[in-house]
Amino acid sequence: MALSTRLALPLRPALAALRRAAARQHRGLSTPTGPGHTLDLGGIFPPLSTPFSPMQEVDYAQLEGNLRRYASIPFRGLVVLGSNGEYPYLAPRERLEVVSCVRRALPRDRLLLAGSGCESTQATIELTVSMAEAGADVALVVTPCYYRGAMTSSALVQHYTEVADASPIPVLLYSVPANTGLDLPLEAVLTLAQHPNIVGIKDSGGDITRMGLMVHKTRQEDFQVLAGSAGFLLASYALGASGGVCALANVLGAPLCQLDRLCREGHWQEARDLQHRLIEPNAAVTRRFGIPGLKKAMEWFGYYGGPCRAPLAPLSPPQVEELRGTFSANGWL
Repeated sequence: MALSTRLALPLRPALAALRRAAARQHRGLSTPTGPGHTLDLGGIFPPLSTPFSPMQEVDYAQLEGNLRRYASIPFRGLVVLGSNGEYPYLAPRERLEVVSCVRRALPRDRLLLAGSGCESTQATIELTVSMAEAGADVALVVTPCYYRGAMTSSALVQHYTEVADASPIPVLLYSVPANTGLDLPLEAVLTLAQHPNIVGIKDSGGDITRMGLMVHKTRQEDFQVLAGSAGFLLASYALGASGGVCALANVLGAPLCQLDRLCREGHWQEARDLQHRLIEPNAAVTRRFGIPGLKKAMEWFGYYGGPCRAPLAPLSPPQVEELRGTFSANGWL
């Protein structure tokens, strides 16, 4: 190894920390907001759906309309271009335009998390840097999965380390095995939690034991665990999770923020009662009917859902009836 390379390696964490501090200061996030955390991710984040017109174009007017409606809900921030944002179907240019549009409408005290994950490390770095320039506060980086058989723990640690080293904004790991067929290994998470520019993980796998271990094993790190579903939000809080990135918040944002508050204040019986009413609607707009179901449900609560981008197909009339029945049976309609 060349002398210059050996000298550079110890500097990587320091340089990443400097980039992170500069980015926080630029975005008004430099003040510590909790014990051990320089960036507080505590609270509810809706992973926004991306509105499309009947002609399959991104409908920025409808996106801005939804943002105005969400402004009255006490979200910690918003997530764009996650799984519910149909990010695989958007061109890089569209992804950056969505970030810019949301940043313009979002108050500075609310965080903007943007999905910048790509299949290659180089492409992920390039998009992450561009999203930071477009106004993202945190990069949400999903596991690369096309060659999932080769995505060993060491390969993923290398990928995320290089992304975090190069990113001008903090990085949030994203494990969503239902979509990727790949669960970010626990040992990789624990290693990556030590990186100064990796602030946490959104875990959508639903393995509560795993989430509890992540909270426990990273308690000395500047690392926060976010539940990736409203279906296990209360259980995640009971084990020490910081918040949730929940698809159902696109539809029932206020009740999810209420659940967050009840858990933080220790009102566990009220929290359980509310959690019970959220389980079936959450399952309906995620694993049962997916994004088409989420967008249909949004329309019943005053938001623009609209079509999905092809090849995702709309729900059939019987599916719509079943979905509506699920919300009605739990007292939401």
